[in-house]
Amino acid sequence: MQRPSLPRRARGPLSLLATASVAAALLATSVAPASAGKGSPPPGRKRTVVLVHGAFADSSSWNGVVQRLSREGYPVVAAANPLRGLGIDAAYLKEVLAEIDGPVVPAGHSYGGSVISDAAQGVKNGKALVCIAAFLPEKGENAVELSGTFPGTEDRSIPRKAQYFTADRAHAYTTEVRTSHAVSVSRPGEVVRVIEAAAGAAR
Repeated sequence: MQRPSLPRRARGPLSLLATASVAAALLATSVAPASAGKGSPPPGRKRTVVLVHGAFADSSSWNGVVQRLSREGYPVVAAANPLRGLGIDAAYLKEVLAEIDGPVVPAGHSYGGSVISDAAQGVKNGKALVCIAAFLPEKGENAVELSGTFPGTEDRSIPRKAQYFTADRAHAYTTEVRTSHAVSVSRPGEVVRVIEAAAGAAR
């Protein structure tokens, strides 16, 4: 099921969320005013996509996504999430983002969604967030508490209702596709289309 591709406004930088269940994945986008920072990339250069894996994966889980994005001309960094706790992981990612010249589009799968949401706070070159089969938590929000508030069995890792809740709260454009929780592995083409939409809509 797909809605029209016109995003709505959100409170932060462009937020794009992809959430998955055993039956379907939710892909969502929303647009916000541009944040101050390093501006747009030079003509002909695309935004750098930074991919962050979840707790039960490594950066190789993005291989299909990396290959497709690279073919489309996107600079890509598949960060090795240290998995030492949200504070440490987000601090590490914030350093990675700060070292990249020009605007970036962080994309996180599962727990990686919490990491990029936390790391993006105050990052001036962050132009979009892409959460794939993940929460899009607000500052100080606990993903475990969210899961407890919205119990469910559709996604064996993240309750589907919680995924919809965080997407709707961000006023996000959503698309559903049939897939597993490991959507970056099972449907890399869908993930790439979502990332490209975020990169193209961010200003």
